[in-house]
Amino acid sequence: MTTDTTVPTTIEDIKPKMELKGIVRKIELFGALVDVGVGRFGLLHISQISENHVKNVADVLNVGDEVQVWVQDVDRKKGRIGLTMLKPPDVTWNEIAEGTVFNGTVVRVEKFGAFVDIGAERPGLVHVSELAKGYVGDPNEVVNVGDDIEVKVIGINRRKKQIDLSVRALEEPAAVAAILADEEEDDVPTAMELALRQAMEDSGMEMPDRGRAKKTKRRNKKATKHRQEREDIFARTLQQHANE
Repeated sequence: MTTDTTVPTTIEDIKPKMELKGIVRKIELFGALVDVGVGRFGLLHISQISENHVKNVADVLNVGDEVQVWVQDVDRKKGRIGLTMLKPPDVTWNEIAEGTVFNGTVVRVEKFGAFVDIGAERPGLVHVSELAKGYVGDPNEVVNVGDDIEVKVIGINRRKKQIDLSVRALEEPAAVAAILADEEEDDVPTAMELALRQAMEDSGMEMPDRGRAKKTKRRNKKATKHRQEREDIFARTLQQHANE
């Protein structure tokens, strides 16, 4: 996450995730009021002071302390600023949606798949079946801890804080595009073929059949392979939607 280093002077300048320095001006049972230099105090709730449980704010903070905080939320109409001393994740839950593509780092590999850090509160899981287009027996055949990979969100459960990711979902559209491009290329004669065909037609001759049967057989074999790949991809897509 790129930290916003802008120094705000009014509440209009305040943005979520903004990193600020402030001075504790007042301590209450529920938290602390912090002056961040915009003419209004921000509220640092007791639950946002530390990852560990805080029983009394005064056990951790004192009036006059300088603190590093991040903007959690802001309500400009009501003049409210929510602050936290817990560094927020690069990617928040409302920024994660199905179909979103992220660059992430593999942080753990298990028999059933790989966990990838995309900057969210928790790593997402790429199931072994989603690591590659073909069969993968062991995730270590494809990825290792520390690898930077591109992944696509294919499922999210905010209540359970689970993110399902896929590498395969990014490969399939590219595979379809390549198949279609290849088929179009096969159907277009070369410039030499066109010139030869025109010359023979002008002289009243017919194109020879030599090699045509062999070329047709090769093309039919390729078309069958491409058709099977498309059917596999479409079947997989339908199954994915059926499971949603």
